[in-house]
Order: sequence, then structure tokens, then C-alpha cells
Amino acid sequence: FYWYVCLMDWKEKALEHAKEEDPKESVGLLLNIKGKKVYYPCHNLSTYSHQCFILDPEDYVKADSLGQIVSVIHSHPTTPAAASEADRVSCEASGLPWHIVNPKTEQWGYYEPTGYKPALKGRPWCWGVTDCWSLVRDWYLEEKDIILMDWERPVTPEEFLEKPMFEDCAEATGFRLLKPEEKLENGDLLFMSIMGKGLNHVAIFLNGEVLHHLADRLSCQEPYSEWLLKCTGGRYRYVENN
Repeated sequence: FYWYVCLMDWKEKALEHAKEEDPKESVGLLLNIKGKKVYYPCHNLSTYSHQCFILDPEDYVKADSLGQIVSVIHSHPTTPAAASEADRVSCEASGLPWHIVNPKTEQWGYYEPTGYKPALKGRPWCWGVTDCWSLVRDWYLEEKDIILMDWERPVTPEEFLEKPMFEDCAEATGFRLLKPEEKLENGDLLFMSIMGKGLNHVAIFLNGEVLHHLADRLSCQEPYSEWLLKCTGGRYRYVENN
């Protein structure tokens, strides 16, 4: 592996990988191996061409055993090589600089952690980065200065939909199930079943409305409609010092 990838400049190799994966996003890691920058191609586990990439965790472990991981590299097949909002959030979480390449224009972009935080409303959906549970955690931190645990999730949203985990994790996160006679208060969580089995979605109750983030939509605040009420299968409240 090492001698093969060293035959090409890391940018050439990353661009080649991006063209091979087009129209799906490519993803790889830039390694420092014995003082030389080497591109290590990884698998993108996302099944959608329009969804942000999901780097195979096994590839990350393999790459880390070969050398020092110095940055993340991925492609934007249909958009300019500039960091999207999901990219900026993920970049902050990774603590690494990111390189972006468009396989058609062959243009490159660069982004590094700056302390960026996405707005609660209008953020694009990306599994494990900006999704419904991410929105809950960000709201509780921003509005109540409470840090909620981030559960160890399945690698892909498809795995999660096969076995939703909200009910199992609610109590461990500090929430209790509301009794039928209890009225909703601002900040209560509504666990819902949205076009799937089990409670696979979570929303925050706010003044008769809900703040939530459905898959493949922008996060928003909207009325707690009759349809959303019918989808609701559990109402939970955060308990201090639980």
C-alpha cells in the first residue's frame, strides 16, 4: 500500500478517487507517513448521492495504524469546493483541517476548525452531524446550558431505522416519561414515529409548536399539528440531578 500511494501526489490521488466515486462524495484521509503526505482512500457508507459522507470507522482505524492523520479530504461532485454547513460542523468535531475537491472543475477548497456553531433553525440535515438529536443537544446547551450525552449511534441512518434507540436512551440521558395527565412544558421532548417503525424522530415542544429536524429537510419550528400529534409515541421531560 505505502509504495503504491507514494507514486502519486496526494492531491492527484484524491482527485482520482473523487472522479471514481462521482456522483457520490468520496472521502479519504491525509496521512503523514515517515514525513511524507499520503492520501488514504476510505469508503463512504452513505447510500445517498446527495447526503454528506459517512466515513467507514474501520478505514479510520486502519489509516491511524499506518501514520498520523493530519486532515480529512472529501469531494463535492455537484457543488463548489467550499465547506458546507454540515462540513463546518463536522470539521469542528474532528478537530482536523479539511480539504474539499470538485471532481469536475478540479478546484480545491480548504477549511479548518474556527469554533463554528450552526443556527438552530435552517440547518441542513446530515446523519450524526446535524440531525434531530443533534438539534436537541444544541438547543439544551444554548438555551439551558445543559450538556446532554451524545449516544453511540449506529454508523448509518438505515441501521438506526431498523432499531430506533430513543426510548432505551431517554432515561440514561436524564429524561423521564410524562404521565398522561401531565401537560407539556417548553423544552419537553416528543418522540415520534415518522414513516417507519418505532420512535425514530425527536422534537422539542415550544409554546404549542415543535422545533425539529426531519431527514433531508432544514431544521424548523412549526405548529404541533394533528399529524405530528398522531405520530407522537412518547413525551419526556428533563429531570435536574437525575
